[in-house]
Order: sequence, then structure tokens, then C-alpha cells
Amino acid sequence: MRIIFLGTPEFAVPTLVELAARGHELAVVYTRAPAAAGRGLTERRSPVHVAAVGFGIPVSHPASLQGEATAFRAHQADVVVVVAYGLILPPAMLAAPRLGCLNLHASLLPRWRGAAPIARAIMAGDAETGVTVMKMDEGLDTGPLAIAERVAIGADTTAGEVHDRLARVGADLIARALAAAERGVLEFKPQAAAGVTYASKIEKSETRIDWALPWKKVHDHIRGLSPNPGAWFELTSGGERVRVKAIRSTRGEGKGAPGNLLDDHLTIACGEGAVRLLEVQRAGHKAMGAEEFLRGTPIKTGMAVR
Repeated sequence: MRIIFLGTPEFAVPTLVELAARGHELAVVYTRAPAAAGRGLTERRSPVHVAAVGFGIPVSHPASLQGEATAFRAHQADVVVVVAYGLILPPAMLAAPRLGCLNLHASLLPRWRGAAPIARAIMAGDAETGVTVMKMDEGLDTGPLAIAERVAIGADTTAGEVHDRLARVGADLIARALAAAERGVLEFKPQAAAGVTYASKIEKSETRIDWALPWKKVHDHIRGLSPNPGAWFELTSGGERVRVKAIRSTRGEGKGAPGNLLDDHLTIACGEGAVRLLEVQRAGHKAMGAEEFLRGTPIKTGMAVR
């Protein structure tokens, strides 16, 4: 099939690779424009941009899609595949391909429509999530559904781990959807009106850990934001205030005043129960196990973090 692919982050790369490997004709890849990054403000291309160049696929990165419909139609694509692109497609672009625009979304729609479905699912304590292929319409993840694949979320599983698994599962799911579409047997059904939730963008203001919450809420908050942007707290060591990201955690033993260190293994009391931190990252340093962190950051049982 002749395909226009739209995607930007690492999550979209496995799907692009899968489509290329299966011999589809990728007419063009649309991705977000390169951004200046680092001290030298050098141009940084998106992961999808880098992958497309590696395959020799033409790349387009307009800052806006207004006025792009004519160029879009000129590619005469059979179908458009969208995976975490980042810009809303105007109606003229949605109507351009013969078989419509298929979107791979990282949730079991209609649960967790929107920008941060993986993080929100874990932060909410969901036991499962998945990926869904839908036909795009003008709404926010409101189009009719084709196929979905469920994925269990383990008790200590992080957003990063779920992200990587869904990216792989989603690549295969899109390939299956396209095979069905090519045979004329891909069917769609409207989304259910019940069970709609929205996965709003993660704001900086919600990344700080609130130790007054029950341990399960704290644990889900930590793993839902791991590894990025990261849930964080502060402690005082050697007279210095240290900011620390919590990368990996599990249920801890004991109880105490919220935020108090209960032992020398980085177990911290919550409003109910406790969380044990297994992996952390001090600001400006690499992530490390709790024991390694404690060797370089002297703290005492009973002291409070916040």
C-alpha cells in the first residue's frame, strides 16, 4: 500500500520500521520540526525523522498543517498512518487518502483519550491498558474503532516499560489493520459512550511526590512518571538540600509520619503504609540503585524528606 506516515517520538518508530519491513511504499513521513537543543543549540531531529532518513524516505516537518492539504493529496496515498504525531489534522487532510487516516493510540479507547495515556493509566492504578487502531475524525481520539490489543500492567511496572511494550505491540497491530484494509475487511464500530476518560498532559506542578497520600497512590505516581518526567522529592544531606527523582519503587514495610525515613534502605512512610525506593536519580547524576545512592548521600533513619 502507498502510505503517508505521521509520527514524532520514539513510540512511533517501531511502527514506521514495521511498515517499511513489510514492503509498504512510504510516500512521505511527516514529523515535528527539528528543535534547537543543548548548549550549542544544535538542531535535534525527532526519533521518527532520524528513522525516516535512515530508510531514505522523504521527510516533511511543517510548523503548521494549514495549507498542507494540496501537497498531502498530491502523494495519492491509499492510507495515512498516524502515531503520536503532535498536530491536529484538518478535515481536508483527513479526507485525502482513499482508505482514510488510521491512528494508533496507546490506550483501550474510550479510556484515556488525549496526550498522556500511558502515564495516566498507571497513575490511576489500572491493571491493564493496550493499544487501539481507530479511524480518525475531527474529535480528540473519538473516531470509530477497528482493533485493539490488551496488555497487563504489573504491580511495579513503570511507564517506560509499558511504553516500550505497547510500541512493539502497536507496530504489529497497525500492520494487521493495514492487511485487513487491503483485503477490504477492516471493520469499524463507534466508541462506547460510557467509560470515557481523558489523559491530560503531565504538568510540572504534579510531579512532586506527596508523601501524605496512601502508599499505593505514591507508588503509582512514581511508576507512572518513570523515567520521564520523573516524580521527585527533596532531602537534606550534609547540610545540602538535594533533589531526587524516584525511578523505581515497591511496597515498603513499616509506618510512621509521612515523609519519614523508616530504615537505611530508603523506605519512606506515607499517609498509609510505606514505599521503598529501589532506584533513584540525584539531580545532575545518572540513575542508580538505592544502595549505591545511599553510599554517596548520607542520611539517617527518622529524618524527613519532602
